[in-house]
Amino acid sequence: MCNIAHQRPIHPELEVFALPRHPALFRLILVGALCVTSLLLVLPAAFGVDFGRLQQSLSSRFGEAPLSLFADWQRLLGEGRSLGEREKLRRVNDFFNQRVAFDDDISIWQQTDYWATPLETIGSGRADCEDFSIAKYYSLIEMGIPVGKLRLVYVRARQEGPAGPYLQAHMVLAYYATPNAEPLVLDNLRPEIAPASRRTDLSPIFSFNSAGLWQGTGNQSSKSNLSRWQDLLSRARAEGFE
Repeated sequence: MCNIAHQRPIHPELEVFALPRHPALFRLILVGALCVTSLLLVLPAAFGVDFGRLQQSLSSRFGEAPLSLFADWQRLLGEGRSLGEREKLRRVNDFFNQRVAFDDDISIWQQTDYWATPLETIGSGRADCEDFSIAKYYSLIEMGIPVGKLRLVYVRARQEGPAGPYLQAHMVLAYYATPNAEPLVLDNLRPEIAPASRRTDLSPIFSFNSAGLWQGTGNQSSKSNLSRWQDLLSRARAEGFE
């Protein structure tokens, strides 16, 4: 999804953002002050990990090459369970941003928009913005952060290009220490974790997790992406995410 096909030039004379670029919007969308739509899933809101099944799935599909990265990821999850939540965020964000290369879905999966499971991201060693966010989401839940503190957020990201600024469809992971707290944003575009008030380049559209969908503008893309999310959750369960 995070590729040139989803970029739009910015016209200064137009209000290009469907939603105002204000950090409070993260709070409105993510705590459900706006319309909340149930995902109606039979899948659990939290995950457990069967590492034996995961390793078997990884080896059968990707061979021996990614086993070292898998072992490091397993170690990260095990060592991270006793850490404070902010340190968990930092370690998971650094792990994926530093150990996984950015690429687009066409190059990785030969599809225009494919949502990879964390195992597929580790197996390929490459990811686009959704894959980074999803891998971080699963990892933090396995390290003990409650699902209710995490949201995958679709945004429009303002980027600078040779022809001037443009808008890019993008996904980030938001973390809430408390329901009314300002969220922290984990993003593969930037190495540091930053509060939403410092991410004025992002305009949230809608957010979701394994418990629900928080819809900001009734954008139809949220409905079309719901099926991808349901499919990913099912594939992840088959791999070993219980």
